[in-house]
Amino acid sequence: IDDLAEVDYSLSSLPAVFQPFIDLDLKGTVYTAGNYTDPPYVAAPFTIPDQSDSMLYLAFSEYFFQTSSLAYYIAGAFNTTITEEVKSGKLLSFFFFFSFFVQTCSYFNISTEIFGSIIPEVAKYSVTPYPVMLKLMATEIPIISLEQDSFTVEIQGSMEVFAVLPDSTTQSLFTMNIAANTSIALNVFDQKLMGSLCLNR
Repeated sequence: IDDLAEVDYSLSSLPAVFQPFIDLDLKGTVYTAGNYTDPPYVAAPFTIPDQSDSMLYLAFSEYFFQTSSLAYYIAGAFNTTITEEVKSGKLLSFFFFFSFFVQTCSYFNISTEIFGSIIPEVAKYSVTPYPVMLKLMATEIPIISLEQDSFTVEIQGSMEVFAVLPDSTTQSLFTMNIAANTSIALNVFDQKLMGSLCLNR
């Protein structure tokens, strides 16, 4: 898939050949690159709705997304450091709500002055505005659940905020824990797969 994850898409059973179609059941297990330890999930069987108006149908199980989340979590893909150089359009793989937070903050060019207006202790500590560095990390494996017309992602994480001092050293200001539940609905629009994100809590 990329430098962090690999997918085993070998056949899990013999192809089922019928007159109008062929069923191919692929394994669909995602591993951290170079680590082929079996994940602690069980793949539940499922069926594709009986339709015949398209040439090709693809179905992805919850197991595929669960193993993907585990693989990227082990690889550290959900841990990142954000500095003022980050552009507002940058997305962080899989960390939907973190990427939204980063886009919002980088748009406002975050500094200790902004946090000081929200948290009085920061204002007392840092009278002179300093740039801010954020360290984001997942503290648990993100949980992905498939719904009827969408899927949900539950993320547990933490964010540590640092002031970047004139001599390039950093001073920790505060750490906060974050728990988010988001829904992602997928639709095909203009021959493109589009997703809409909703923060549930």
